[in-house]
Amino acid sequence: MPARVSSTPQNPADDTAVFRDPPNMFSLRAKKALVTGAGSGIGAAIAKTFSRAGAHVIVADLNESGGRHTVSEIVSVGGTAEFVTLDVTSETACQTLGREILAKHGPLDVLVNNAGIGAVGTLLTTSGSEFDRMLQVNVRGIFNVTRAFLPAMIERGAGSVINMASAAGLEGLKDRLAYATSKHAVVGLTRSAALDHAKSGVRINCLCPGRIETPFVTSRLAEYPDREAAYLEMCSTQANGRMGRPDEVAALALYLASDESSFVTGAALAIDGGMTAGSGRF
Repeated sequence: MPARVSSTPQNPADDTAVFRDPPNMFSLRAKKALVTGAGSGIGAAIAKTFSRAGAHVIVADLNESGGRHTVSEIVSVGGTAEFVTLDVTSETACQTLGREILAKHGPLDVLVNNAGIGAVGTLLTTSGSEFDRMLQVNVRGIFNVTRAFLPAMIERGAGSVINMASAAGLEGLKDRLAYATSKHAVVGLTRSAALDHAKSGVRINCLCPGRIETPFVTSRLAEYPDREAAYLEMCSTQANGRMGRPDEVAALALYLASDESSFVTGAALAIDGGMTAGSGRF
């Protein structure tokens, strides 16, 4: 039986949802989505997937070249998109953009907080400034952007916020102290915000990817003396023996963005090839 979902914004107390046949599921037609960190990797894949599903996509990134390239790719196949420069660590910049987007497009239907950074280090090898920077981008960035767009979504009574956490936000990760700490914070922020606004009509969830083969990971491989051995080691951390693809993460983001996930809020969804399922050893 098709999922029982709402194709239009609903009052939280209204259970008169409609049925959509499978060919029409996961549509974002006429919806507006903003994706941060959409200039490359997972963010770019999400932006392009949302566009194919019918959304107008606002591509936000500090990297203007990458962001405009994503917009160009969307437009070249008939989609609609625009680029905005955004430093997620600046509360002022986020609030300014929030007002501009509201005046131009009205409330967002979907907000994806994807912008983030990574770093290697233990408690003893990570400096205080490195630790602070990780939290500033990965956690405070989500806080800043969501505060800028959430009020209008709540006022309308509908919307989906998708935060990018990590498998490292569900369990510890060796030699990634600051990164894992920040991603645990993203999971906590997501769950708490979802509870705070559960009856508003706005759903707030996060994705927890394992190792994904992005340009960032590819660039890191170049740092190893034996690139092939490093690649195989990265693949081996997933139970299924390979890294994920950005489009696979984007597909799960599309589910959370669509009305088909209308009963999902406060979730931290792992997409990690079995990384967090367990070691399989006793």
